[in-house]
Amino acid sequence: MDNLNFFQFVCFFWAFVGIISRIAMVIMGKKWKEWELKKVYKDKKPFIIYKIGILGYLFVGFTWYKVFTTDVKFSWVIALLISLTLIKITTLIFNYESFRKFAVKTLNDRKKMITLNIIVLIFSMVLISMGLFLYKN
Repeated sequence: MDNLNFFQFVCFFWAFVGIISRIAMVIMGKKWKEWELKKVYKDKKPFIIYKIGILGYLFVGFTWYKVFTTDVKFSWVIALLISLTLIKITTLIFNYESFRKFAVKTLNDRKKMITLNIIVLIFSMVLISMGLFLYKN
């Protein structure tokens, strides 16, 4: 694997974020929950949500651009998965209170957090597999 193509990079980076964030949750314990609720999902919607949202929309657009301008088989698969993140981004921008309530409920329910963490770790393994086998050069 001399050079990563864009789609491999996306797979590996997304998996890295998923795995590292789960490790941080375990290491930080309750401090993670406090950080998310006091810094990330504050009572009042932080202005940075708009900036992150715009970057998210641009990234999805760029990913689809790469699908149509490069010759990588199944590149549409990761583009479709990336596009699903627009659900979260759009909810954060236009229905922040609803998303925050969901986040608070999830962060305060041990069973939901364990389920979410398992899903994220499995998804991260799928992304790594895609990067290694589906999008190999």
